[in-house]
Amino acid sequence: MASRNEIVALLTREGPFELVEDTSLGYPMKVYRNAPPNMRAILEATRQFDERAFLVYNDEEITFRAHFHRAAALARWLFERGVRKGDRVAIGMRNYPEWVVSFWACQAIGAVVVAINAWWTGDEIQYALSDSETSVLLIDGERLARLEPIVDLAAFRAVIVARRGAAGGPGVDFEDVLVADADLPAVDIAPDDPATILYTSGTTGKPKGAVATQRNHVTNFMNTMLAGAVGKALLGDFTALPPSEMPQNSALQTFPFFHIGGLTGLYASTGTGSKLVLMYKWNPAEALDLVMRHGISAVSGVPIVVRQLLEAATASGVNPSSILGISAGGASVPPDLIQRIEGQFEAKASAANGYGLTETTSAVIVNSGQEYFQHPDSVGRPVATAQVEIADDEGRFLGEHQIGELWVRGPNVVRGYWGNPEATEAAFGGGWFRTGDLGYRDSDGLYYVVDRKKDVIIRGGENVYCAEVEAQLLAHPLVRDAAVIGLPDPVYGERVAAVIQIDELSRAEELKGALMGTLPERLARFKVPSVYHFMNTELPRTATGKVLKRELRAVFE
Repeated sequence: MASRNEIVALLTREGPFELVEDTSLGYPMKVYRNAPPNMRAILEATRQFDERAFLVYNDEEITFRAHFHRAAALARWLFERGVRKGDRVAIGMRNYPEWVVSFWACQAIGAVVVAINAWWTGDEIQYALSDSETSVLLIDGERLARLEPIVDLAAFRAVIVARRGAAGGPGVDFEDVLVADADLPAVDIAPDDPATILYTSGTTGKPKGAVATQRNHVTNFMNTMLAGAVGKALLGDFTALPPSEMPQNSALQTFPFFHIGGLTGLYASTGTGSKLVLMYKWNPAEALDLVMRHGISAVSGVPIVVRQLLEAATASGVNPSSILGISAGGASVPPDLIQRIEGQFEAKASAANGYGLTETTSAVIVNSGQEYFQHPDSVGRPVATAQVEIADDEGRFLGEHQIGELWVRGPNVVRGYWGNPEATEAAFGGGWFRTGDLGYRDSDGLYYVVDRKKDVIIRGGENVYCAEVEAQLLAHPLVRDAAVIGLPDPVYGERVAAVIQIDELSRAEELKGALMGTLPERLARFKVPSVYHFMNTELPRTATGKVLKRELRAVFE
C-alpha cells in the first residue's frame, strides 16, 4: 500500500492538484497550476449545485441557487453604491446565513472582508472598524445595539442590518437589498489582491489585522480539497468525479465564521456542494440532534467542542454513525481526545488535526486517518504548498528532535498586518513567518508542537512545555478541562501551576492526590504541577478556543 507521501506526490504531479514552482514573491514556492484564479470563481462554480440544499439554520433552508442570487444581489447593491475592489466591508454577525451571503458578495467584487469577532464588546468592535478604515458595515441586530451608543453610524457609506428583531435603529434591512435577478458586476480580481482582514485573538495588547490575499484563501481551499483526495486514496479510492456527480456531504459549522477555521469550513462546503448546518450558539445536545436529523458527515471544532459532542452522544446512548470525519483544531488537541474518537467510533470515523494560525490561512501541518490514531501527539506533516522549518533564536534551522520555533512560508502565508509595518517586519521579515510556537520534527518527518514560545515555563533552568503537562492531566477521567501556567518562584524562578475543571468540587482533593501520585510516573518531576486550583465552571477562553491564561493567573493571587 502506498504511503501518504507517495500518494501526495502522485496527486500533485498532474491533474487538478498539479504543483508548479512560483518565484513571484522573491523565493521559490509551490502553487497549484489549476487553482481557481480567485474566490469569485469558487462562487461562480456553485451554479452546478443549483438545486441542492446549501445553508440550514433552524427551520430555514437555502439552496445553492437561492444563495447565488442573494450574493449577486448584495454584490450589485454594494457596487452601485460605490464599493470597489480593495474597499473594506465589515461583517459582524453570529453564524447566520446572511454572514455567508455577505462574504461571497464581497469576494465577488473584490471588497476586503473585515471579519468582526462577534464576542467583542462595542469598544473592541469600534477599534477594528477604525483600524481597518471600514466603509460599509454588514451587521446583525445584537452587534448594532452594542455600537449605536459609541459609534457614529452615519459616517459609514452604508449600514445593512440582518435580523434586526423588533427594535428599530439606523441602516437598511438586509432583505431590502436583495432584489431579484441581479448579475454579478464585472470586476477583474487578481490572485494577490487582498481578500480578508482577520484580527488575531489579542490575548496580549491590541489585536492585529492579518491581511490575507485571494491566493492565500484559494490555496487553503485547494489544500483542503487535496486532503480529502489523499484520504480517499489511502482507502484505495483514486476516482476523481466532478463534484456535481458525487454524493452530497453535510457539515456542522461550530467554528465562528470570523475565525480562519470557520472560513475554511465555509468555502470548503461552498466549493464542494456540501450542505452547511448552522447554529445560533454552541450547545452539545442541540448539535447531536442536528447530526442525527441531517445525517451530518463532518464535524470540526475546537477540542472542547469535539469532546462535549462525544460526551453528549455517550450520555444519551445515541450512535451518530453518519459522521465520517471529525477535525479538531484552533487549540492544542490532547492525545486522549483522539483515542476517544477512535474508540467511540470503532475507527470508522477519520480523525484530523490541523496546525495553523490566522497568519497561515488555516492549517499548514495536518495529521489525519490511521497515522493520527498511531501518533495522536503529533500535528502531522506539512501540506503540499507549505515549507516548515524549526529555527533557533538566531534563525538557524535545526535538525531532527531539536526544539525550536516553527517557521513557515508559502502561498498560504499572509503578507502582513494591516497598517502595522513594524509588527509585519518582526513576524514576516525575510520571507518566513515566525509563528511563536515551539516544536520539533522527528526522524519520520512528523511535526510536534510543544508550547507557545512566550509561555514556556522555565523552572530551575529546565523548560516545561505546558501542552505536554496538560495532555497528562486530561488523561484522568475526572478532569473535564485543564490549563497549565507558570507562577513566580523565589528559588526556581517559576513553578508549575494547574487549573482544572472538575464536575464535583467535593472530589477535588481526591483528584489532586491521584494526580500527585501518578504524574511523577509519566513526567519528569520538575514538570509536575506543585500548585492546583479546581473549578466546576468552564475555563475562560477566547472566541477561537484558546485558554486565557492571563485570567487564570488571577485565581492564584
